[in-house]
Parts: sequence; structure tokens; C-alpha cells
Amino acid sequence: MSDDHVYLSLAEGHEDDSRWAYGTGFEDPLHGVDTAVPAGIDTVLLAADCLALADDALVGAQRLAEWTTRAPELEEEVALANIGLDLLGQARLLYARAGQVDGTGRDEDAYAYFRDPAEFRNVRLAELPRGDFAFAVVRLLVMSSWRLAHFERLASHPDPVLSAIAAKGVKELTYHRQYAAEWAVRLGDGTEESHRRMRAAMDQVAPYLGELFTAHDVRDEVVAVLRQVTHAAGLPMPVYRPLPGSGRSGEHTEHLAPLLAELQSVARAHPEAAW
Repeated sequence: MSDDHVYLSLAEGHEDDSRWAYGTGFEDPLHGVDTAVPAGIDTVLLAADCLALADDALVGAQRLAEWTTRAPELEEEVALANIGLDLLGQARLLYARAGQVDGTGRDEDAYAYFRDPAEFRNVRLAELPRGDFAFAVVRLLVMSSWRLAHFERLASHPDPVLSAIAAKGVKELTYHRQYAAEWAVRLGDGTEESHRRMRAAMDQVAPYLGELFTAHDVRDEVVAVLRQVTHAAGLPMPVYRPLPGSGRSGEHTEHLAPLLAELQSVARAHPEAAW
């Protein structure tokens, strides 16, 4: 199955479906794709993986959207918005797959708009407040490096749908990581103030690294990337002491609830609204 088939299938909607929310215009986000789960795959585990990765992407995209009108330059505002849109696209496909294999038949809107914070399975680093631009760069560097390493493995997953989503995502995440790495070097090796802010951002991110490595065993790949970038930027490697709890089990910071309240407010005020 071509990697593009999963995305192309999203365009096969029905004009009489006028729902305003996530799934506007689409009866089945994976229409036309062979969505049968191959024999031998644990559907509970597959659905859980899709849901967690989708939550990471949705929450990350929402945080990136907060940089609209706030980025240091218009070019960076556009770049961050496009990265957020990439993540949003990944979230949509992963939610759709989760709904197909978990037996509920839920669509993207149901997952994104009608779950409470404790039901989300994103890692906590994704939900931390926007912070300054240095923090945005460091978080994006860590999250994209981690997600890319995991997607590279998922590209050979026995489920053809998840495999196709991951293969497409690898191309996007490679750019996300490169964008963040270039800014990390520019700021780390820049002025005294930019260097100070980057060190502070590293310290803020460090406690949450352990959760990433626990969620998916890609530690070596991620650490290698961070070592290369921090060396080029003249920055120390972040030293982490894992925090207790995990977003994968529904344990979140106090920052997720207000983020979701804003994201979900219109959908909950006007469920099944049409325009």
C-alpha cells in the first residue's frame, strides 16, 4: 500500500456531511484503504499505541498554535504553524485508526473533543506551557527526535495502516527535527542572553526525558541526537531525574486541563453543530 493512500483517502468525503468539527466533510477518514487488521496483531495494544501517539500530536499542535502572532519573526510563525499542521494531520489519522480497531467506532472528533484530561495519554512534556522561544525550540527538538525515532520503527509495523501513517510521518518529523536543531545551534552559540535562555530551557525539559524513554525504547537514538546538537551549540547535555507518574497512564500536569478546555470549548458548546 502506498504511503500516500492513507492521506489521499481523506479527500473522499461526502458533501452532505456538514459537521463543523475535526471530521468536516469526511464520512470515513480512511475510506478506500484496506483497514483490516492482520491476523496475530493485538488490537487492544494497537489502539492504545495509536491513541497515545495521536494525543502527543494533538496536544503538541495546540501548543505550537499558541505561537501564532507571537513568534520572533513572521517566517518562524509560518514554520511553527506548518509543523503544528503536520502534527494535526498525524493525529487525525491515528485517531481514525484507533476508532477502527478498538471496537468503539469513534471518529476523530470524539477523541479530540469529547474526552476529559484524565482520558488523554500524551506525554507530559507536550502539555507544558508555551514558554519562551528557547523553550519551544528545545521541546520541539526533543519531541521530534523522539517521535521520529519511534516512527522509523513503526514504518515496518505489521499493521499496514499504522505503517503507512508512520512512513509519511517520518518525512515530516525529519524536517521538524532539523528545524529545531538549527535554531538550537543558532541560539546556543549566539548571544550571552540566547545561550542563557537555552540552558534554562534544557533544565525545564530535563525532568520529562525519562517519561519519553519509558514510553518507547528509543533512548539511544534520541540521546545521540541531543549530544550532537548540544555539542554544536555549546550547551551541556540535559541531566534528568525522572519525575513520578506518566501521561501514558493518565497522570498529567495542571496545564493540560486548561489547554483542552480551550481546544474543546466550541465543540462541547455545540455538539454535532453544522454550518
